Amino acid sequence: MRDNFWPAIRKEIASGAQPVEAVARHSHPLSGAGRLIETVRTVDATIGGPGAELMALINDPAVSDVLVNGTDVWVDRAGTMSRVPIELGNEAAVRELAVRMAAAAGTRLDEAMPIVDGTLPNGTRLHAVLSPPAVGGPLISLRTKRQVTFTLDQLEENRTLTAQMKDAIQGLIKARATVLLSGATGTGKTTLLSAILSAVDPTQRIMCIEEVPELSPKHPHVVTLCQRDANVQGEGEVSLADLVRAAMRMRPDRIVLGECRGAEVRDVLAAFNTGHEGGWVTIHANSAADVPARLVALGALAGMSDTTVHAQTVAAIDAIIHVKRLPGGRRQVSEIAMFEPGVPMRVTTALTREGVGPGFDRLQARIKT
Repeated sequence: MRDNFWPAIRKEIASGAQPVEAVARHSHPLSGAGRLIETVRTVDATIGGPGAELMALINDPAVSDVLVNGTDVWVDRAGTMSRVPIELGNEAAVRELAVRMAAAAGTRLDEAMPIVDGTLPNGTRLHAVLSPPAVGGPLISLRTKRQVTFTLDQLEENRTLTAQMKDAIQGLIKARATVLLSGATGTGKTTLLSAILSAVDPTQRIMCIEEVPELSPKHPHVVTLCQRDANVQGEGEVSLADLVRAAMRMRPDRIVLGECRGAEVRDVLAAFNTGHEGGWVTIHANSAADVPARLVALGALAGMSDTTVHAQTVAAIDAIIHVKRLPGGRRQVSEIAMFEPGVPMRVTTALTREGVGPGFDRLQARIKT
């Protein structure tokens, strides 16, 4: 490539030119078609953020996460973390890479805002931290977005679900039950929820509320609302709580909250307690039994008393589906549990992979209503 290739390419693309046009104008006249195609791919990957080396990892179907610690690169491939021999340059080059990806995600990353979250144009989720506060160089975390949406039948075939669990989930969908989907980070909650929403009656309108767009159900009527951070003047923020309230006015058949992790718990419980049945919410918890304590903690962030959280949850939420990640990387639904009536809220196991539990009758009763 010519010495002025990248400055010229960046200038042209910034002025609105397509990558293929810019590459054609600034490549060597004798470059063959194969070389030009490869150069266009490199430009797409670099201008779009990650660069060719990281993009190759992101495009690997077995890779779920790409992690950059200073100048070291690690990947989570099929549930196993390993270091990858990729040279990204020195810490200054990695910092430039992080800033470039943040810009591609439509946000800023600098000393005034050294921690950012965003989504790259290809759907990859970005989290980046500059140094300082990161020690030893910038940190970049990339969570890949897979375009494949599984069906519940496929999740049964790959042993994510048992046949009995699949039948129970289909029953909860048809009965318009309101359900929490719990699990730790990386356990497959989003994958399962996309499959569940794909099984919803196609005549129903689904309102998905997310921090970043991750859910991808195969359904003809899905509307997605995503939160927006404040601008540099501290204005323009749109929170998940704002979006829950907005969704209630948009004639939803089902309200879906991609992840409940803050004060929006107050608004989503209010929605589910005012006639908006059939909702689904994901929440971080280590087990179904830990969900009540997690809800109380989130309610405290919204200024709700423990008693209020208990009462509103029991009145609105029917079931919990818990997913976990096994040591080898496989993700499985481990339990379906039911909320018992009364305050304080209590959770009873209805189904495990081994069979029925004491809450099975309550599960069956809810499915039949």
